[in-house]
Amino acid sequence: MTVSSSLPEHDRPPAVRFAYDRHTWKEIGHLLANLPAALIGFVYVVFMVSTGAGLSVTVIGLPWLVAGLTGARLLGRTERARARALLGVRIDEPSPLHGRGHRPEGLFGWVWAGLKDPVAWRTMLYAFIRLPWGVVTFTITLVGLFVLWPVLPYVARGLTNADRAMVRGLLSPSDELERRIAELESDRGVVVDTAAADLRRIERDLHDGAQARLVALAMGLGLAKEKLTEDPEAAATMVDEAHGEVKLALQELRDLARGIHPAVLTDRGLDAALSAIASRCTVPVTVTVGLDERPAEAIEGIAYFTVSELLQNVSKHSAARTAAVDVRRTDDRLLIQVQDDGRGGARLDGGTGMSGLAERLGAVDGLFVLDSPAGGPTVVRAELPWRRRGTA
Repeated sequence: MTVSSSLPEHDRPPAVRFAYDRHTWKEIGHLLANLPAALIGFVYVVFMVSTGAGLSVTVIGLPWLVAGLTGARLLGRTERARARALLGVRIDEPSPLHGRGHRPEGLFGWVWAGLKDPVAWRTMLYAFIRLPWGVVTFTITLVGLFVLWPVLPYVARGLTNADRAMVRGLLSPSDELERRIAELESDRGVVVDTAAADLRRIERDLHDGAQARLVALAMGLGLAKEKLTEDPEAAATMVDEAHGEVKLALQELRDLARGIHPAVLTDRGLDAALSAIASRCTVPVTVTVGLDERPAEAIEGIAYFTVSELLQNVSKHSAARTAAVDVRRTDDRLLIQVQDDGRGGARLDGGTGMSGLAERLGAVDGLFVLDSPAGGPTVVRAELPWRRRGTA
């Protein structure tokens, strides 16, 4: 008969035997240490909770309880280290309560954050219920060393498996919480990288475009000034060329400003701004915007630039005859759909900027779905969280 184990492969102890190997001695040592460890934890929890409750009528009651919860995190770290060393249970440490850049403001914020800490409360519960278990395991193991020593390895394995279950159940970080924290940290990196890339793009456009034209304009006007008295006709021609350079420089500056944040979006909203984008597309585009109100400025800007990037891809890569943009709100989500009847075959890793769009949307809890079979059509669906205008 084959017995399967639910433990992870790297946490699974070796098969138990009659012989007392180092794993068995570690398990016995853990069981004998349960009683003193449980006594320390139980006394700490009872003392901190009872004094915190007794002092709750004063201004120091809640801060005292939060200090106890903070200390409970240290107890949990010690217990995880003991389980790691003696039982081979590898459990990740929970994220710090106050991560970098998220420290609470003032005493009230610190107290409130501490009272809401699920890791500390679960550690308190673990320490409280461990006392009777510590008494039982210490007694059985100590008696077993003298009376039941032939079968003590099997008894120790059964008791330590219960210990392993308690450690995993109460001292492990919340999988969903840790996943969310890791996701937010990743999203923050995406936002930082995106902002840095945008700044580099603006700097490059200014340096290679408008700045270069303005330098050439200054040089041309200088030469025209020198020729003004000697050759007025040549000077007039040079001034006329400089005038053309000024128009081009102004156009480039307007395009650059539109790329940062278009004035039509600020003044008239998504409907007008997306219609302006569609008018510049090389493919006829139908725009439908069904919004009763305008979303928050940040969400509106992301939606605008998402559609702008997608329509640029339609112009450059799709070979489409027509395209359609549909923007509407459903509950607390802003839905965007861009469709074209082109040749399809677009991929997130195809070098058309799709992966960058997906990362940007993901950084704000958005969603990006690409459906582009070979031969078309291509349908891109994007979702953004809806936030009302004027909210943070």
